[in-house]
Amino acid sequence: MPSVTVTLPSLLEPATGGVREFSASGETLRGVFADLVEQEPRLKPHLFDESGDLRRHVLCFHNGTNTRWMDGWDGPVSDGDVVLFMQAVSGG
Repeated sequence: MPSVTVTLPSLLEPATGGVREFSASGETLRGVFADLVEQEPRLKPHLFDESGDLRRHVLCFHNGTNTRWMDGWDGPVSDGDVVLFMQAVSGG
């Protein structure tokens, strides 16, 4: 099964005990996401809503491509791929 590097924003350090980079496995992005939250269940409510979709303020990039522009999370991943989560920050 392919191993993917997952990097998280510093805003999530409290939920992971300061860890910002994980190795997760899966045949697809969906599988990688499932492995990530299995390893660190405290991430789930920060990244995903109740229906399992990314929260509106969370961006996810797979090898530099925004996953919102992809046809879904069921495309294959390869060893060495990189997934980067970012959280939008705004204010007035």
